[in-house]
Amino acid sequence: MGELSLNINIQEPRWDQSTFMGRARHFFTVTDPRNLLLSGAQLEASRNIVQNYRAGVVAPGLTEDQLWRAKYVYDSAFHPDTGEKLVLIGRMSAQVPMNMTITGCMLTFYRKTPTVVFWQWVNQSFNAIVNYSNRSGDAPITVGQLGTAYVSATTGAVATALGLKSLTKHLPPLVGRFVPFAAVAAANCINIPLMRQRELQVGIPVTDEEGQRLGQSVAAAKQGIFQVVISRICMAIPAMAIPPVIMDSLEKKDFLKRRPWLGAPLQVGLVGFCLVFATPLCCALFPQKSSIRVSRLEPDLRAQIHEQTPSVQVVYYNKGL
Repeated sequence: MGELSLNINIQEPRWDQSTFMGRARHFFTVTDPRNLLLSGAQLEASRNIVQNYRAGVVAPGLTEDQLWRAKYVYDSAFHPDTGEKLVLIGRMSAQVPMNMTITGCMLTFYRKTPTVVFWQWVNQSFNAIVNYSNRSGDAPITVGQLGTAYVSATTGAVATALGLKSLTKHLPPLVGRFVPFAAVAAANCINIPLMRQRELQVGIPVTDEEGQRLGQSVAAAKQGIFQVVISRICMAIPAMAIPPVIMDSLEKKDFLKRRPWLGAPLQVGLVGFCLVFATPLCCALFPQKSSIRVSRLEPDLRAQIHEQTPSVQVVYYNKGL
């Protein structure tokens, strides 16, 4: 067997990202919880394989499958723009185990105010870490901006949850089970834009099709953040809409009435089952490498691109996750 070719484009995912199925296969790999079990040495080994390959150095005996495996391990643990190693719970591979636990508890302990406040706070703390870790671009964000985003999103989520809890007090119990979803959707609309406010101020990098950086765009940042908000809300729908209906029915059965302690683990399991599919499929709604027409960019950037590369009509950017 000869040496592996250097013509494999590992700057892009392995599957065609212009199709939903290609993006779905990509994100099923990116969000695979098994990546969390990899050691620091395994992550570094994968990073070395990827960086060496990009530099034109191929390890003896390296196969294409091993290269792609290293690429996805690398992508699962390191930020695509900054190259920094992400904290464990901020990685997309942590989405399913973390969200199934937090969401399951939000759906289980929704009746009492203290538990509503606690689990909404836990959820927004987790979301703050995820949103910061998976931001687009390499622009720094200050501690003050992080604090503002965190406090605003947590306050919005708790206020929404408590307000709706009060309004649904005299409605059927099933309606009350959907209060956590409304709070999570509201918080996503607050948390993500605020956590990524630096992008809305200075823009995110935009490139041509070959990856050549052309400038910074606020318009691209707005489009990318909007897409991420939609994806996150859609991601929460199956996990926060299907289990409440099932649990409402099961809790009326004698089996659960005699074993109430089974309610929480059963709910967490149902949420986890939904998230295994909802997380990658909703991440795949929009391409990770999104595009925007030059005509929709800011006037000064549009003029700069037309002057330097007049043939470019569409630019590309990392929308974040």
